[in-house]
Amino acid sequence: MKRISRVFWKTMLVMIICCGFMSSHTYADEQTDLKPIPAWSILWSNSAEGIDNVVIPSPTNKWITVRNGDMPPEKPKDISSAWVRFQLPTHVPKDYGIYIEQIYAQQLWVYIGDRLVREINFDFPTDEQRSLFPVGSEDGGEFVYLKLGTSMDRLGLHSEIKLDHYSALTRSFIFRDLQNIILGCAFLFIAAIMLICSFFLKQIQLASWISLSLLILALGTIFITYSPFMYANFTSYGDLFLDLFDFSLAVFLPTLTYFFEKIFDNGNFKWIRAFRKFQIIYSAISIAFMFINQLNDYRFVKAYFFASVTVLGSIMIIQFILIIGLSIVFVKRGNKEAVIFSTGFAILALMSVLDLMCYYASSQKYQFFLWKWGVVGFIIALIVILGRRFAINQEHMINYSKELEFYNHQLQLSDKMEMISSLAASVAHEVRNPLQVTRGFLQLVAARTDDKNKEYMGIAIEELDRASLIITDFLTFAKPQLDELVDLNVSKEISQIEGIIVPLATLHGGRITVSVPNDLFIQGNSSKLKQVLINIIKNSIEAFQVDGQIHIWAYEKDGEVYIHFKDNGEGIEPAQLTKLGEPYYSTKTKGTGLGLMVTFRIIEIMKGHIEFKSQKYVGTEVVLRFPSIAVK
Repeated sequence: MKRISRVFWKTMLVMIICCGFMSSHTYADEQTDLKPIPAWSILWSNSAEGIDNVVIPSPTNKWITVRNGDMPPEKPKDISSAWVRFQLPTHVPKDYGIYIEQIYAQQLWVYIGDRLVREINFDFPTDEQRSLFPVGSEDGGEFVYLKLGTSMDRLGLHSEIKLDHYSALTRSFIFRDLQNIILGCAFLFIAAIMLICSFFLKQIQLASWISLSLLILALGTIFITYSPFMYANFTSYGDLFLDLFDFSLAVFLPTLTYFFEKIFDNGNFKWIRAFRKFQIIYSAISIAFMFINQLNDYRFVKAYFFASVTVLGSIMIIQFILIIGLSIVFVKRGNKEAVIFSTGFAILALMSVLDLMCYYASSQKYQFFLWKWGVVGFIIALIVILGRRFAINQEHMINYSKELEFYNHQLQLSDKMEMISSLAASVAHEVRNPLQVTRGFLQLVAARTDDKNKEYMGIAIEELDRASLIITDFLTFAKPQLDELVDLNVSKEISQIEGIIVPLATLHGGRITVSVPNDLFIQGNSSKLKQVLINIIKNSIEAFQVDGQIHIWAYEKDGEVYIHFKDNGEGIEPAQLTKLGEPYYSTKTKGTGLGLMVTFRIIEIMKGHIEFKSQKYVGTEVVLRFPSIAVK
């Protein structure tokens, strides 16, 4: 699942980047053959003038000539209408067209001569248009007239008038906003998938996931509804596109602050939460104002423009500065996610601030475009953070599961230990005495019976001895306290048990090598330590195969004494290693598991640790660690 998720995100990123750049490159390629009209003229007028008033030359008509590349004239105050005219070449090839990329007007009428060929009317407060219409050989030498009308502050042409093959112009007309639409649709698709996936997330992950989904959803909507292509081709839905754009922007800003707050702040900066609440309130007021303005046929368009563009733009700049400043603080604290976020957000903030500065510097006539690439960089950074968060959460879940399994195992082991300890303390002494009496009478009876019965008596006595040994282990486990703690020389303790273990190893066809320095000291009980050493070495001897060997060595490291026991026996399966030391668990056919259980308990009392390393049919290594002491 994790691998599929990674592939999905990578595919989405590649699709977003490739589609955006391919569309921009395609648009650039389509422009190479476009031929501009060298000059055009503009006439400021009143809205009552018709085509007949401008086609017939009049001394009152003061046409202003604008050559290709010159700045268009500013719209005079109290003017709401204008005429634009230009002349077509004498010879116009068949299947040609005129394309004007940027026209500021709410109403547009296109005439060739006195013939109306195109009419577009925006009954919503948007004044950016583009126009494409065909011309033919019969139109050669004709004047083209554009009547422009608006109730807003901008009016006129702000781009070249291009003449070329109609098919080439159509591709330019379409590809002009293709990157916006492709990126917007890609963001909407990602947001939809994320919202569907949110039904399968846990509560702890839901807040950041939903906020990121809303961020991407809002940005996708902004990309699509920002494109003039949508208003030019779906004019009847223009007011809906405007509402969606303003609504998405109002949602985007507080959601961005909330996402930042959930990822990094965790309630440390209360004024971030206060700023986010202020944004929510202001966004709610802006949305309410938007509906009021629309229900009143856009009577308050200037006031709404000031609230939703001028004031909101200032809030955006403040928000960007605050988040960038806090990101730098978190970066200095070593937060890796803050580094990723800061990089992506710095790209978005830089591009957006440059766009806003150019917009206000150009008297609000600048066309925003840098922010789109900033958004792409920012979304990539957010997706990387999200993927990293999920990877970290998954790692935490795995570690938590391992810890839970470990503590559950320890709890079960503790319950078993407590049960055995209680059983041993209450029963061991009572059972041991009858066993000893029974053993004594069996010895007496065995001395007076025949040989066949002596054999049976001997078996019975051996089993009684075995039962007595088990009870001894029970008593050791039930009373693990060390009565006397002394300084123990590890080398001396091992040498004292060599007389027992070496003959036993030889009897099983193996040998023991010991390499222990004389300056290793620990604190504990001599008899208990010997019991531990004998139990471990005896287990290794019983695991001998052909040519059995046991190597014992010790050293001091980081304030601890390490004692290693390594054999080349039959080894232990990995699943069995985790169960060693549990009551009644043994890898031997006749084993009870109590000996190793007692060994674990004694090592624990002596503040030591035991570790097993084994490989089937290769051998087993046991490592003991005890706190080292300095002996003067």
